[in-house]
Amino acid sequence: MTVTWEDLGWERVATGVGRCRLPVWDCTAGLVAGEGAVLVIDAGSSLAEGAKVRAQARALTGHRVTHLALTHPHFDHVFGAAAFTDAEVFGAVGVDAVLTRARDREELRADAVRNGLAAPTAEEAAQRLAPPGHLVSGEWTLDLGGGRQVLLANVGPGHTAHDLAVLVPGDPEVVFCGDLVEESGEPQAGPDAVASHWPAALDRLLDLGGEDAVYVPGHGAVVDAAFVRAQRDALAARFGVSR
Repeated sequence: MTVTWEDLGWERVATGVGRCRLPVWDCTAGLVAGEGAVLVIDAGSSLAEGAKVRAQARALTGHRVTHLALTHPHFDHVFGAAAFTDAEVFGAVGVDAVLTRARDREELRADAVRNGLAAPTAEEAAQRLAPPGHLVSGEWTLDLGGGRQVLLANVGPGHTAHDLAVLVPGDPEVVFCGDLVEESGEPQAGPDAVASHWPAALDRLLDLGGEDAVYVPGHGAVVDAAFVRAQRDALAARFGVSR
């Protein structure tokens, strides 16, 4: 019996491209299927959640997850990363320090617990964090086979100092935005946000995808270019950034 995207609660946004909205924090996990290679975008908030995403990706594609891209270093996006033991992992330059430096790892653990993750679950995930094997300073093209190429772009800083976007060419083009874009609530600017650069990061997202792309936020429903542009303008006004 063939498993469909809908069977597992995933939303198909283009041919071979989908996303799911993980429970509790409504965090997006993305999936891009090539020919024998599979990219997952963000790993969820725990090792168990990461393992579930990995298993569902295999069920949907028939192949193991070969690549994992982390859009930014917040617990709800990275704490499942250790479940992808045999995948090549990508992140923006600098994210390696956040995931390995003791004080940063402790802050991620504490933030997870403050937000409701069970303390033992947070502790296990924090202890098993490892730096990505591949750090993106500009743009990096992944060849997933079968004519499927994906562009990883270091578009930050903005939501954090280390924001990575993923462009999937096609019809439509799909841009995975991480938390540079949020639809289910106002974009969250924590102590690691770089507010003065955030609107410019959204300009780079719009340059990547263009007017007709589908934009997948880190939290919430899929949006269009007009939504991203409006959020850019709102952030510029909120933080007093001249445009």
